Parts: sequence; C-alpha cells; structure tokens
Amino acid sequence: MGLRLRIFLFFAALGVGSVAAIGGAAWFVAHRVASPEAVSALVQAGLLGGVVSLLLIAWVWLLFDTHVARAIETLATAMRARAHASVDDELDRGRARYLGDLAPAAAEVTRSLVRTRGALAQSVARETARLSSEKARLETLLADVPVAVLLCTADHQLVFYNGQASDLLGAGLAPGLDRNLLDYLREGPVRHAYERLIQANDPDVVSDLLCATTASTRLLAGRMRVLGRSEWSENPAAPGYVLTLRDVTADMAAHASREALLAEIFERVRLPAAELQAMLGAQGGGIDAAAGAVAGGVGDALAAVLESIRELGERHDALREDWRPLAHTRSEDLADSLGAKLEAEGLRLDCEGPALLLRCDGFQMVSLLAGLARRLAAAGHARAFRLVVRDEEGPGALVDLAWQGHGLDSDTLQAWMIEDMDASTPELSGRDVLVTHGARLDLVTLADGSHAVRLPVHNARRAGHHPPPMCRTVVYDFELLSKARNDVVAESRLEDLTYVVFDTETTGLTPSVDEIVQIAAVRVVNGRKIEGELFETLVDPQRRIPASSTAIHGITDAMVVGAPTIAEAGAQFHRFAAGAVLVAHNAPFDMEFLRRHEQAIGARFDHPVLDTVLLSAVVFGQPEPHSLDALSHRLGITIPEDARHTAMGDTVATADAFLKMIPMLRARGLETFGDVLAEVRRHSRLLKDLN
Repeated sequence: MGLRLRIFLFFAALGVGSVAAIGGAAWFVAHRVASPEAVSALVQAGLLGGVVSLLLIAWVWLLFDTHVARAIETLATAMRARAHASVDDELDRGRARYLGDLAPAAAEVTRSLVRTRGALAQSVARETARLSSEKARLETLLADVPVAVLLCTADHQLVFYNGQASDLLGAGLAPGLDRNLLDYLREGPVRHAYERLIQANDPDVVSDLLCATTASTRLLAGRMRVLGRSEWSENPAAPGYVLTLRDVTADMAAHASREALLAEIFERVRLPAAELQAMLGAQGGGIDAAAGAVAGGVGDALAAVLESIRELGERHDALREDWRPLAHTRSEDLADSLGAKLEAEGLRLDCEGPALLLRCDGFQMVSLLAGLARRLAAAGHARAFRLVVRDEEGPGALVDLAWQGHGLDSDTLQAWMIEDMDASTPELSGRDVLVTHGARLDLVTLADGSHAVRLPVHNARRAGHHPPPMCRTVVYDFELLSKARNDVVAESRLEDLTYVVFDTETTGLTPSVDEIVQIAAVRVVNGRKIEGELFETLVDPQRRIPASSTAIHGITDAMVVGAPTIAEAGAQFHRFAAGAVLVAHNAPFDMEFLRRHEQAIGARFDHPVLDTVLLSAVVFGQPEPHSLDALSHRLGITIPEDARHTAMGDTVATADAFLKMIPMLRARGLETFGDVLAEVRRHSRLLKDLN
C-alpha cells in the first residue's frame, strides 16, 4: 500500500474508533439514567459529538494528506529522480514546508550527491580522456575502411557495423543494432560459413563466402572469422564472429561481359577465317589466280575480319576501363596538381573548361600529362601549355594538353609512351596509364590552330554543389555479445529490450478522421539512444492541412507534395520498428492513426507498447501533471523551442524521459516488462493500456 493510503486508513480507523467510543459511552450512561428525556438528550449529544469528531478527523486528514503525505511522496520522487535520473537542479522545498527539517536535510543530501557525482564524473572524464581519443580515432578509421565490417553474436544479431555496411545492407531496410543479419543477407551461406568455423574449432581459421542481399540483387564476397574465447564474448560455447563484405556485383558482371565478348570474338572471326582459308586452298592456278581471288571474295573476307577485330577491340577497351577501381577526380583538382608540377620546372599552364568529375586515377593522369609537357618543352615545341577539358554529349569527356608552336608526329608520341613518365615513378610508363584507363592518345589540331595531345575519359559528369555530408559512423554495443536473451517479453528485463520511441504530427486531433503528416522515431538499444538509427519522414495526408494545425507543427501543404503516403511511410516505419517495443507519449493517440491504416500498410502494429504518460504516473503519482513539458521539466530535460511540436523534437524528448525513468522504475522494484505492465494497468483510468 502507498503512503497516502496507509495514512487514510489510519485516520479512518481513528474516526471509526471515535464514533465507537462516543456510542459506547452513550450506551453505558443511558443504561444508568432513568429519565427518558435525559436519555434522548444524551443520544442527541452523542450524535452531535460523533459528527463533529468525524468532521474534525476528516479535516485533519485532509490537511495531513495535502501537506504531509503528498509532500513526502513528492519529495521522495524528486530525490529518486536526482539519484537515478541524473537531475541536478535544486529540490523544490515549497511543497514540503510543513515537514520541518526534512526538506532542507533532503536538499542537502541531494546537493551532496550531485557534488559527489560531479566530482566523480570529472575524475572519470580525466582518466578516460586518452581512451576516448583513441576510441574516436579507431571509429574514424573503421568508418572509412573501404569494406563493410560487421560484428555479430552467435545468433546473428548485429553488435557493430560501419558506414560501408550501412550503405551495402541498407537497400530497403536500414541496418540497426540488435537486428538480425539474416534480415539483410541470404541465410544459407552465412549459416554454413559459421558452422564450418565452429567445427574447425580454431580461432585463426577464416571462411570465405559468397552471398546475396535479400533486398536487392547485389552479390557480396565475404570473409568470416569467429571471435576467440577472450574477445568480448563471455559465452565460449557460442562465440560471435566478424564478417567483412564487399560488393562484387560489378566484378561478376564485368567477368560475364568479358566471357561473352570472348565468345563473340571467336564466333565472328571463325567464319570469315574459315572462308579465307578455303579460298586460299582452292587457288591452285598460280600467282595470277591467287591475286584474282584476293581481289574478289578473299578481299571481302579480310575486310570483315579487320572490321570485327576493330569493333571488338573497342568494346574490350571499354570493359577494361570499367574493370579498374577508379575514383572520381575533380577537373580543377587535376589542373591544380598539374600546374604545380609544371611551375616547379619553369613551365606555365592555363586551364579552361567546365568543372567536371572525371573517373580516373588522378596521380597517373597528372604524371602522364606532366611527362608529355616536359618532353614537349625539351624538344623545343613550347614552354606554355593549356589544359582544355571538354564535356562530351555522352558519359565521357576529352582532356587536351594544347600548345602553340610546332606540331608533334605520331611516331615520336608512341616512342614517348614506352618511356617512364616521371623519375619519381620509374615503373610507370605512358602506356601503363593508357591501359589503366582503357584509352589511347590522339594528336589533334584545335580550332585556333594550336596543337594538342587528346586523352579521352570514358566516364565523367558535371560537378555540382557538394551535398550535405552524410554521417558515416560506426555503430556498436559490445555488451550485446554477452547479453542473455529472453524470447518472452513480459519476463525480459527492461534494459534487455529494444525500443523504438516515436511521435507523429497530424492534421488534427481526431484519429478517426484526421491523417498523419509526419512520423519520427529513434531506436533505443541496451539502455541508450542509437544516434545513427533515426527514422523521419513527411507523409502526404492526401487532404488539406488546416491552418490551425500548421500553426502548431509548421508543416504546410507545399511541404508534403511528393512525400510518401501513409501506406508507404507506414510500411517503412513498420520495418524500422520490427522486433521492438513501441514507446510514445500518449500512445493511444498515435497508435490509433497507425492501426486505422494497417490494411493499406500491409502490416499489423502488434508490438508491445509503453506509454510515458502512464510511466510518469507510476513514478511521480497520478496527482502530478503528466504532459511532455511537465515531465521534461521534472527530469531536467530541455526541449529547444524550435523542436517542440515537431515529430523528431518530441521523439528525442520522449526518449530522454523514458531512459531517465527506467532506473527510477527499477528503484521501485519494477525490473521486468511484466512488472511495469502490471503497475501501469493500475493507472489505466488515465489512458488505455494497449498491450
């Protein structure tokens, strides 16, 4: 029983006892008085005394409940918030002014706790500064590793992934901590590779695998290694594993295209060659007859052979260029590097042309062009050059190294191509650069009469403005490796569950007729928000948004043009929340919008649900206000003014409040989801429980 109920029962017992005492005294006296008038007066006096006693006791109980019982509960929850939810502001002693020295003593205790916690935090921060710095460096390195790196538990739950893994697996369903890897990759190859490693029982053995993604047609080459017994996992019977992946879809396509090309070469060359051989064998009449045959059918066969070889050779060059792992280089960066090299040797370079992104090896390209300019200057052709970049109509571009003066002959250019381009790279010739890029050099004369060496780049595009940088971080929680799993949600500890905290913005406050215009959510895993795992989308309500609603959340009709409908957005959100407990502030409101569209979405929102309104009632008591603003104020959470009444702003505030209430619930003895659910249902008159 709560404190207020105990005090109420105490005063109720006092009232019943007082009435019983008055009644008993009246009965005792009435049996000793002979006069009926005296008995009547005595009964009336007893009734009046009983009523007055009850009223007096009720009045004292009301004062005691208001100024003592409620004050003690408020003081207790405030102390618990400061002890478990890291709230650092001063206790409000106004409501506990009738408790004597208890409120000042409690304030001093919490103040001392805050000071001690602050000193401890500073000490820990100083001691862990070096480790945090190294951790940040490691995260940065792992985020930019050019392959996808994942760490998984024995049951294939994600514990770590980097940015490349997010790109590789994120087609249609963004990866997330504590999600199952087999939701993204085909199950067979992963399970078979893991079983092979477990049977080998050697931590140094690796297993190569080839698998496909479930959400696209990507083909991935991977390498798996099981973690050793001392590597994070506390359960040696079921160790986790590290998996590296790279996309080989393009590689396999290039191999297939190359094989097809070779087959086509043989098919197209075999028939003309056979005809040519037959014609030459049939010419037994001497040289004149052979010459006549050459002038006839043999000449046509030779022409067909040459044309086939030319066309197939061009296609082979294009495939070779696609095979190389070339990056995009900005044309202005290429020009700047080339200009610096030529300026160091006393040569001058001017540049012209649009800003392009060229798919090339920038280092090799600069070495080739600088080597050509150096040789042209040494041969007396020119000492001033122009780098002209032209955007072709197709996917490619032309790069010209132009000069005014004597032209260059083809034989000299070919001789230069077999020489080393730069003394600093003695093993890099011009021909090597051309092979890398699947290109050839041409000598051309430009419209202004200048001569140029032209190098085609097969893949190029206009350079636009830089998009906002994408947050490429590693996401991990190594504690998931050793966490004991429990399939029964009701029996699971609160910190063992995965939560998706969400909020919606709508066209109005009537779920049966209004529509959602925005959904936002954040995942909470192992007791912390996962900053990189957010969900946010505008939703086209397919109706006008009233001005009164726009004034609250700021979303206009123009903003939702082209946004997904609730069917699309709801399906995306359902995938994001798969396997998690849903958490919202006033959850019945948001859930009714979603459940009304379950048929269009094609999925049921049958997740377990927690409502922070009811959790606030459990922690702070029903008489307190439980709005998001009031709850945030009690827990020391600041909601930025521009974020209030936005889906993501309210979601983050709700998540912060929920995380601060978890240790407060645990301090009240509510360890499991079932414990919390049973306590929440005692407050169901505030809101409907959705479980």
